[in-house]
Amino acid sequence: MAIWNEKYETMSRDELSGLQSKRLCDTVKRVYDNVAPYRAKMDAIGLKPEDIKGIEDLSKLPFTTKQDLRDTFPYGMFATPMEDVARIHASSGTTGKQTVVGLTQHDIEIWAEITARALTAMGVTKKSIIHTAYGYGLFTGGFGVHYGGEKIGATVIPVSSGNSKRQIQIMHDFGSTFLACTPSYALSLAETLHEMGYTKDDIHLAGGCFGAEPWTENMRAELEDKLGLNAYDIYGLSEIMGPGVSYECGCKAGMHINEDHFIPEIIDPDTGEVLPAGSKGELVFTCITKEAFPLIRYRTRDITELNVTQCECGRTFCRMHKPMGRSDDMLIIRGVNVFPSQIESVLMEIEGTLPYYQLIVDRVGNHDTLEVHVEVSNDVFTDEVRALEALTAKVSAAIATVLGIKAAVKLVEPKSIARSEGKAQRVIDKRKLF
Repeated sequence: MAIWNEKYETMSRDELSGLQSKRLCDTVKRVYDNVAPYRAKMDAIGLKPEDIKGIEDLSKLPFTTKQDLRDTFPYGMFATPMEDVARIHASSGTTGKQTVVGLTQHDIEIWAEITARALTAMGVTKKSIIHTAYGYGLFTGGFGVHYGGEKIGATVIPVSSGNSKRQIQIMHDFGSTFLACTPSYALSLAETLHEMGYTKDDIHLAGGCFGAEPWTENMRAELEDKLGLNAYDIYGLSEIMGPGVSYECGCKAGMHINEDHFIPEIIDPDTGEVLPAGSKGELVFTCITKEAFPLIRYRTRDITELNVTQCECGRTFCRMHKPMGRSDDMLIIRGVNVFPSQIESVLMEIEGTLPYYQLIVDRVGNHDTLEVHVEVSNDVFTDEVRALEALTAKVSAAIATVLGIKAAVKLVEPKSIARSEGKAQRVIDKRKLF
């Protein structure tokens, strides 16, 4: 199996530990000197950079959460001056406020390096033609694969998302050999392929990387059957780097984490205790090479487990299992992060609606669906049909603006949504994701 950077991807665990220790110490010193929130956190517990001698001291450092990023919006966690920041990306948060991340030119080069590793592991070569149907813009999705493909020397087609018939026509006419998008959109493309009178033999896809949302082995089999390709998983999050943090190789036996750039931990999500390899728990990452936005012990909220045994492919980086869920209430619908509290923030702004709601998530065919049940006041519910239709349209438009995806809205009478003395059941997820 091809390996992009054999020096790092196959180094011994002892060599890797030494490299991680040096880079960790350098990073801790730099964030302490340049990032006020980190300095305040460390000072609060009496911790100085010189107390961190290596990775064995990692657990002494405080955690970072998404709330820390919101509290320091937009640039409070940056470790470099803005004149050194080459790129800004952002993702939505629970209140609609975005979490902002920055990249220096060197950070972008590292991103290209790690995605080149991922794509090489998936069979991409200089002869490949990569069809990138992830979104571009503030979302990191399309850029990582784009950079990695160009670093390898492959041909990259930055199609972005949407307009499925055009996507298929480009694949057919341009001879695309590798597809990058969300798994649900890949299945949608397979349907469009059939609708246009083509078969998988009319396109030339050999492989594809699919991420940004949960997907199952059953979906992998369906993608491979309908598109005639090898389907690989890729993982990342914008706060850490974007796609390429970890990736599957040809063995498809877990996703290799680029440990020379990111140190993974598994913790108990309730206690914060570090758990041994092989334990299921919350995934935590520490960035040890990023310049603009190096996060220390960032809690991803993804539940998974790590495997430190050497893969049959020859790579020595540890592997993470597909995330099994999240330790918080965030949903991923069609590649978009959705929080129930976002819905609440919308409803609180609209007269006639009550702060009682429920999200019904399902998968119909290959598409995730979102239905929002919203209680309305008695006078609204008994109003004429035209008024109810107008309110439904208003709520639907507001939700689409905040979430970035459409939802079917159903107005229901007061007290029709079950109350709870404990935590309200805001979400009913009918999808079989795992």
